[in-house]
Amino acid sequence: MTRIDAHQHFWDLERGDYGWLTPDLKPIYRNFLSNDLAPHLSEHGITGTILVQAAPTLAETRFMLKIAENTPSVKGVVGWVDFERPDAPETIAELASHPAMVGLRPMIQDIADDDWMLRDDLTPAFEALIDNLLTFDALTLPQHLDNLVTLIGRHPDMCVVIDHGSKPLIREGRIDAWAADMAILAKDSNAFCKLSGLVTEARADWTVDHLRPYVDHLLATFGPNRLIWGSDWPVCLLASSYERWVETTELLLDELSAEEKNAVLGLNALRAYGLS
Repeated sequence: MTRIDAHQHFWDLERGDYGWLTPDLKPIYRNFLSNDLAPHLSEHGITGTILVQAAPTLAETRFMLKIAENTPSVKGVVGWVDFERPDAPETIAELASHPAMVGLRPMIQDIADDDWMLRDDLTPAFEALIDNLLTFDALTLPQHLDNLVTLIGRHPDMCVVIDHGSKPLIREGRIDAWAADMAILAKDSNAFCKLSGLVTEARADWTVDHLRPYVDHLLATFGPNRLIWGSDWPVCLLASSYERWVETTELLLDELSAEEKNAVLGLNALRAYGLS
């Protein structure tokens, strides 16, 4: 079985551009680098990862690309570019020349304007992303899903990966509106969806049964050929150990065939990010 962790982060606090990462997030308020993740990958037979941006700066993207050059387990980097800058297309093309660069992720969940992604002045950046064969990681919340449908309709050639199932309201036990919107996305687009980040959207005392309705819905709509597993490590440590999330995933995917599990746990990530 091909095992890929398609969503993990590294950070070095001394770099100083992780505005969201504050001391009150005590379990993750320290440096996390490749030596910290390596034992987890080895224990679970995970042969590669996708390293995803955690700061809205070009400096952090270049920091991640340098890590990728020296870390064989990092198969690809999803970075950040300021889509609003007039020179965004040139910056995107320059970053895409790096062999580890596979995608871009504006931090949409942190942008006050829910309609931001539909701004006309962002079109050149989205077109440059497509032209340079990069994947768009959609860091969205449930209220963004209507706009995401519209955005994908404008750019049907764009490969899209929805991060963390678009963060359903698991803590509140709300599912209906999110489920309806995700079903539309699954039907009307070729987007992939990450099976990641769900534990931090649940209650502190979460169980597998709290997550199961949401995962079952993603399996029923996107199917096992468009779901992509990721740990969201080390953010997941706010709610779960790496090991517990792996064990939970095994329970949630228990009814899939070996071929379907192989797709979710690795092969779909290779397809979505254009990796061999």
